Amino acid sequence: MPHNGDRTAQASRRSGARHSNNDGLIPVLARRVREVEAKAGTGKKLGPTNRTKFQVIALLMREERARAKSDAALSDAARAEQLKRLDGIATILAKTAARDTSLIALLESTSTPSPAAQKMRRDWLLESGAELEPDDLIITTEVPKPKQDVLLSPELAQKQVMPQSVRARQLSNPFLAPDFALAQQSSPSPRRRLDSWELLGPLFKSFEYGSGGQAASMELPPAPKIDRYSPPGMELMKHQAKFVESVRLGHRSFLLADEPGLGKTAQSVLAASVAGAYPLLAVVPNVVKMNWAREVQRWTPHRRATVIHGDGEGLDAFADVVIVNYEVLDRHLSWLSELGFRGMVVDEAHFIKNLHSQRSRYVLGLADAIRHSVSDPLLMALTGTPLINDIDDFRAIWQFLGWIDGTKPTAELMSRLDETELTPADPGFYTAARGAVIDMGIVRRKKIDVAADLPSRRVVDLPVELDDELGRSVKAAERELAARLVQRYRRAFAAGVGESFAGDDDERREHLIRIVAHAELEESKGQKTGENVFTMVRKIGQAKASLAADYAAQLARSVGKVVFFAKHIDVMDQAEEAFASRELRSVSIRGDQTAIARQREIDAFNNDPGVSVAVCSLTAAGVGLNLQAASNVVLAELSWTAAEQTQAIDRVHRIGQEEPVTAWRIIAAQTIDAKIAELIDSKQSLALRALDGVDIEPGSADSVQLDALISLLRDAL
Repeated sequence: MPHNGDRTAQASRRSGARHSNNDGLIPVLARRVREVEAKAGTGKKLGPTNRTKFQVIALLMREERARAKSDAALSDAARAEQLKRLDGIATILAKTAARDTSLIALLESTSTPSPAAQKMRRDWLLESGAELEPDDLIITTEVPKPKQDVLLSPELAQKQVMPQSVRARQLSNPFLAPDFALAQQSSPSPRRRLDSWELLGPLFKSFEYGSGGQAASMELPPAPKIDRYSPPGMELMKHQAKFVESVRLGHRSFLLADEPGLGKTAQSVLAASVAGAYPLLAVVPNVVKMNWAREVQRWTPHRRATVIHGDGEGLDAFADVVIVNYEVLDRHLSWLSELGFRGMVVDEAHFIKNLHSQRSRYVLGLADAIRHSVSDPLLMALTGTPLINDIDDFRAIWQFLGWIDGTKPTAELMSRLDETELTPADPGFYTAARGAVIDMGIVRRKKIDVAADLPSRRVVDLPVELDDELGRSVKAAERELAARLVQRYRRAFAAGVGESFAGDDDERREHLIRIVAHAELEESKGQKTGENVFTMVRKIGQAKASLAADYAAQLARSVGKVVFFAKHIDVMDQAEEAFASRELRSVSIRGDQTAIARQREIDAFNNDPGVSVAVCSLTAAGVGLNLQAASNVVLAELSWTAAEQTQAIDRVHRIGQEEPVTAWRIIAAQTIDAKIAELIDSKQSLALRALDGVDIEPGSADSVQLDALISLLRDAL
């Protein structure tokens, strides 16, 4: 597709071929923008197809505006009329973006159109009666870079390290055995009935709509009557044995999305064993890499695991399982891409949900390198929370697994979709397409279904009054923020912002509240000082710290070990001081620890009866850890997502737990903290609909921060 700099000139060249009244494109854009506006007016977040429409409308509107301004054949009156009509379309776009703030990025002139957007742009121009230049008829797709270019940009090349043991392995076996099966896979795919359809949008939408009660889990074979997978003294649960049996029978790509606490690590370790997928690469969060090495030793004692620390000191390159954390991956891409891995597992795979992040590019590049060197490798993405904010969170995981290539389904998924004999225009396509994707390897089991002997869990809110000096400052800060929001609202109202909004006074008021709250949130993200929603929540955490520590200490005295979660380091520090003053021994699990030091703290908590409390970072200790020596969790600070809160509680509520689990949320009464708790609880509908088949209305697609500001301003008004 031509660059932005070429579009004005081409639009000018097209103008002579338009209808004589020069109105060819604007009516097309007017119809399309009303379609998008109507869809956004339902209160639901726009799906992929309408997001593409939104982007193309903005793109063509900019082109048409530039053409109208530069067309010497237009009279001043005709030009003014054209620009007025385009302003009307721009107003509707802005109003729609205010309802769904994730659309704002698509208004940017630098937003790159996808192949689907390019095709839609071409079709609309033809519909308008324009004669297009040859360049406008060509739909360009991004050509995949060679494997080496993906992994080693010039900047990355300078970072690469070569551990001594890797060099020794390369010298001992300088040639990797060729995989002749790859030659068979490289033959071009036959042309299929669905090749001309845009399919990724409908595939994502098929999960967004939910399933009317059907959980998103492929059919697995029965568990073997005799457990031949586990080493002596160990035993798999039935749901774990079913998964491993599926691998033994030949399935090789999985999104293992079991709820946290159902033993995903053990399943993947044994899956590699029955598949013979060695050497295996495991990319994991730093907090769990030592635990991964232990799980390999527990479940496959005949195999060796090695953990990459820093630049690879002490690495055993001859090991069967190589474990690396996301943070040091960039230094080891070169040799990891050439070692000859036959399998790869990504733990807490929601970490790669942002396709544009460096960690995602590194992981996807390594997976691509493995697919280029091995036929049918074992690829597993493990996460109990694959969907956090958006159905699009699936995209990077599906790409890692080789189900899509970024723009379309790959050959195997395309074949499954073709077998449905349906197209996105057919009513039954969405149900059939969802089933086709699930059968590619989505495995989702809930605790309540597969671990009937697992004790119950509950979340209990404990309101506390902030009546000390710090508490009073929190309430003063909240009043200051509310007053600032009201001032912004009144200025915007006086300036006529939102007057063009189609609706009654109450609807316009809500529309303006959203605009003001969004502006405040965007400003706060780059703000280092002053009162905003982020600094206020931190102050609330500091004000609650001593009260939360008091309650945790009481629990430790009366019921035994307690896990204490906080978001900020200063809150953790306050809690540890409080426990020490009460002569309660505590351990600390933080993001700045080495993996060895962190594992030592975890072991002390689980095994030493003298340790009463584990003080944990909500972000650093919220995934992958086993802390089931406790059955009580204190959440001193709230997360911004329901998924993060659930992950934290599930460090305790997991296989091996024998007691009912209670999570005590400390809530600052009569502050925004209480509203945030309410919002977190309302944000869980996405995963329930897409994965667990629960047919419920989706909650707001806004962030908790934005909804909290909207609520604060609404109450203040």
